[in-house]
Amino acid sequence: MWLGKFLNLEEDLDDLESKIKQGILEDIKRNKITPLEFTIIETIFNSKELSGYDLILNLNRHFAGTWEAQSGTIYPILSKLKKENFLKFRPVKSPIGPIRKVYSLTEAGEQILKVKVNKNFEDQLRFIENFLVELSSIYIQSYPENERNQRMEEVKNSLKEIFENAVKKIPPTLDFKTRCSECGAEINRQALYCPICGSGIISKNKNNKYQSTE
Repeated sequence: MWLGKFLNLEEDLDDLESKIKQGILEDIKRNKITPLEFTIIETIFNSKELSGYDLILNLNRHFAGTWEAQSGTIYPILSKLKKENFLKFRPVKSPIGPIRKVYSLTEAGEQILKVKVNKNFEDQLRFIENFLVELSSIYIQSYPENERNQRMEEVKNSLKEIFENAVKKIPPTLDFKTRCSECGAEINRQALYCPICGSGIISKNKNNKYQSTE
């Protein structure tokens, strides 16, 4: 989740106008979006295509219990971002249910995302560093003084593990590949449904029971 109540896109739109073909940004309806809207755009970009249901699952993994995405919040935002030309969708017929919308970024939405992240990448990393230091300090001091050295070592080990895992997962989506058993389409992200044909994505576990691929 990015800082600030709104992310101002005005300068980014100006930069893009001078770098990409004319007309691509004509249908963008506003120059400010909320951090949650931007996080949704990031998540869809990294997933290539996502249904609303799979987007909610991915957002809940992203927020790791600190906030829970609900359909009543996410679907209106998707509709709004589509109307404002950040997103597009295509209908996918499911063999086990109704037609679903599968969302992806428009060319304008993708270019805006790339420019915004590129211009603010180092600042966001520094923010994360500062946040982790402050959070860890408060956590350690919440314990009695005689326990703090032990907690400090635990925090250092946890942070080391977190950063090692983050490095291994960069980029977060390219190493994940599976194929739809119905249409054979390659899928690059955790999803419960194939974005091409709508079939459920399943795999066998050791107990020979079927479960959704995580």
